[in-house]
Amino acid sequence: MDTNIGNEVATTSAVKISDINMPFWSMVVFMVKWAIASIPAILILMFMFAMFGGLISSFLAMAN
Repeated sequence: MDTNIGNEVATTSAVKISDINMPFWSMVVFMVKWAIASIPAILILMFMFAMFGGLISSFLAMAN
């Protein structure tokens, strides 16, 4: 696929990853860091669901 960007033509090509060479303990450390990094995201999502849930339930209570 060619696209024109200014005076240059940018081409794209497909890339297929067939293998990732990573030591086991390095992968374990990466996954632990990933799990720890997900904690703030979970807390933010819980806060948002609580806020929107409270907002929707208050609208439903006003409708009755």
